[in-house]
Amino acid sequence: MSGTDVDIPEVDSASGSGVPIRGNDIDTDQIIPARFMKVVTFDGLGEFAFFDLRFDENDDLKEHPMNEERFQDSSVMVVNSNFGCGSSREHAPQALMRWGIDALIGESFAEIFAGNCLALGIPTVTADSETIGELQEWVEANPDGELEIDVEAETVTYGGQTIDVTVDDAQRKALVEGVWDTTALMKSNAGEVRKTARDLPYVTDEQIPDAAD
Repeated sequence: MSGTDVDIPEVDSASGSGVPIRGNDIDTDQIIPARFMKVVTFDGLGEFAFFDLRFDENDDLKEHPMNEERFQDSSVMVVNSNFGCGSSREHAPQALMRWGIDALIGESFAEIFAGNCLALGIPTVTADSETIGELQEWVEANPDGELEIDVEAETVTYGGQTIDVTVDDAQRKALVEGVWDTTALMKSNAGEVRKTARDLPYVTDEQIPDAAD
């Protein structure tokens, strides 16, 4: 497979209406409970996002923003501090993405969670507590309002105003330059990967896959 066979999209911006998820230290077990991680693929995980916070023991709806009709088409999640902490399960951003989330704006994110989001091309941008609080209030009052995230410029525009946000330097570079999908990059450079593998003394020929047709 040659480099021209893989097209990794550049993610220099994201936009959509928002959904506010309030609370500090929301961990990955809240985002996707462990019992839903037994699936063979990630397909269908979206319906289980925040399951225990959205449903009671009888599977009846609780009060939660993701259960509200006005937020069903939201694609930008606005969160608070240390979002995605806890165990390093990649199922968490997978569940959010499959629910419909394309980007997250928050006070801070757990490092591994942010890395797992990056692997899916999902920006995680940050701002201070006061700014996030004001943004969450605006989203509550304007559920159909558009949030425009400029990853490269590190800004978010909403309600006729533009605020400064922070994007991790490595994340911004990977998203803007279209090099965030490391699996696709390895596939596009399969020949070089095989060449490197052959030079490693601890890798046998049997362990090196043949070139794809």
